[in-house]
Amino acid sequence: MIVLRAASSSAAPPLDPPQAYAAQAYETYEPGLRISTERLRCALLWLVGASGAIVFIEPSPYELLTFLSIAMFAIGGLTVSRTILPLIVLIVLINIGYSISGATVIEEKGVPAWLITSWYLALTAIFFAAVLTDNTEARLRAITAGCVIGGVIASAAAIFGYSRVVSSLNELLLLYDRARGTFKDPNVLGAFLIFPALLCLQMVICDGFKRAAKGAAIFGLIAIAILLSFSRAAWGQLAYTAVLMFGLTMVTTRSSSQRLRIVMFSIVGVAALAAGLMVLLSLDSVSKLFAERASLQQSYDVGAQGRFARHIMGAIMALDYPVGIGPIQFNKYFPEDTHNSFLNAFMSGGWLGGACYPALVFLTLAFGLRTVFLRTPWQQTTITVFAAYFGVASESFIIDTDHWRHTFLLMGLLWGLIAAGRNWQRRERMAGTGPPG
Repeated sequence: MIVLRAASSSAAPPLDPPQAYAAQAYETYEPGLRISTERLRCALLWLVGASGAIVFIEPSPYELLTFLSIAMFAIGGLTVSRTILPLIVLIVLINIGYSISGATVIEEKGVPAWLITSWYLALTAIFFAAVLTDNTEARLRAITAGCVIGGVIASAAAIFGYSRVVSSLNELLLLYDRARGTFKDPNVLGAFLIFPALLCLQMVICDGFKRAAKGAAIFGLIAIAILLSFSRAAWGQLAYTAVLMFGLTMVTTRSSSQRLRIVMFSIVGVAALAAGLMVLLSLDSVSKLFAERASLQQSYDVGAQGRFARHIMGAIMALDYPVGIGPIQFNKYFPEDTHNSFLNAFMSGGWLGGACYPALVFLTLAFGLRTVFLRTPWQQTTITVFAAYFGVASESFIIDTDHWRHTFLLMGLLWGLIAAGRNWQRRERMAGTGPPG
């Protein structure tokens, strides 16, 4: 059962925030049944987050567990807030554009599977947004905890593979001497690990000593895996998303001790990362590949047919194809794929997809940034999700992120937090404890 709920309020009696949150968490079901059902739901969400690390097989455990979760939530009752309607409308229009363009080349190998994947990932984004409408804090905690475990799994596999302890696994865990772990591509591994890394940094700056130490240790493991993926985009993304998360936390926190903690950790963290980097670069195999990958001018980036030249030529080409050229067709006109999700939206979805895709990204970031400043119980995690999605959105200019599972996970989580934040703000106004308007 799916219920569409208005973003504005009804005439319920005012509740103080703790009572309001309790009412949100336990409404609709009998208490005993609700607790057991909700625990199972949260367990499934935890498994979904953890399984995101295993994607070198298809269908992956992530697809199967997400489908199972969608079915369970739909049967038990899933609230779809009107706040997430922009997400639903735009993501459906994007996929309609993909389908119209794909129909022109439907006989081409891989096109039907590409379209099915696009629609399914869109459904997962809507699902994650709807999930966080109720019992927000517990469900968010379950998903993020699972994502951290997924980060540990992927990082351990990447480091183990790069160490070449078991030579028979080299082909599975490495690609071009770069760690890919449980992913098919080192670049996707590096990008996937950014969100778990930020969640660990969140533990360091927000939690008690024991959890902060745990977060620091896991972050160290993930940071090594990101380095060994030799993904320039992931290296840069880890740096600027961490700065963004720290900056937003500094601005939003009311605690001077937390601000001091952020400053101190930043100094210590940079020193520790520099020391670790020096140790790794002392290994010849690492230093040579690092020097090669650190160059800003790779052969496939520059030149008349390089990545950035293709972006310009593709943008001009898009003007002549109102319905696009069809999914996975760009490399038939140029040496490689688009490596730009915004350009790919035009190529694979025509003008409809090309217009709606950047609109969706912009609205997600705009509404997400506004939600960051709402003082909800999950404000710090909202900051982390926003910073991680900002990283994916910015990387979309240089690589195709529109079929990455974690792209839609982050998008859905951010829209869910947008809706949950508005609900929380409304309840506070009703209780007379929040700001007016």
